[in-house]
Amino acid sequence: MSESLIHVCPLSKLEDTVSRVGAERVVSLLTAGTLMTRPVSITTENHLYLEMNDIVEAQTGMTLPGESHVRNLLDFAHGWDCARPLVVHCYAGISRSTAAAYIITAALRPERHEKELAATLRWLSPSATPNPRLIAVADVLLGREGRMIEAIKGIGRGADAFEGTPFELPLDA
Repeated sequence: MSESLIHVCPLSKLEDTVSRVGAERVVSLLTAGTLMTRPVSITTENHLYLEMNDIVEAQTGMTLPGESHVRNLLDFAHGWDCARPLVVHCYAGISRSTAAAYIITAALRPERHEKELAATLRWLSPSATPNPRLIAVADVLLGREGRMIEAIKGIGRGADAFEGTPFELPLDA
């Protein structure tokens, strides 16, 4: 079997990434009202669209990432057969999408150490700044007892960037 990969990109590179890697499934983590077109090659049932703002605390008029978002992400991830790449994106490809890729990998490969996975994420994406709220919710749901939170805190904020450079995160170390 070929190596299972999660491709992370900004919205501006979604169509190109899906086409280039031959992805079958897409996860979109976007603010309500953000215009996007699902790539033609991705069927409705293979597209998870999660509406949330890239925030860590409740703010009036904004959608805080929460348990239902992470549960939906985990359910979608567990439905992935890993035969073809998965693309995860948010608007900039820096925060929500990198958090989602980290969460999916931690869920599907529970034997991977949280710190090793976070270090891999940082090495692959110098701008990655995973949304701490998504990480905290997933940490509880996956029973990681704070290890995911600490690992992400350990890599710190990523390099400043308008949008992240697309990268691929292998499920296996």
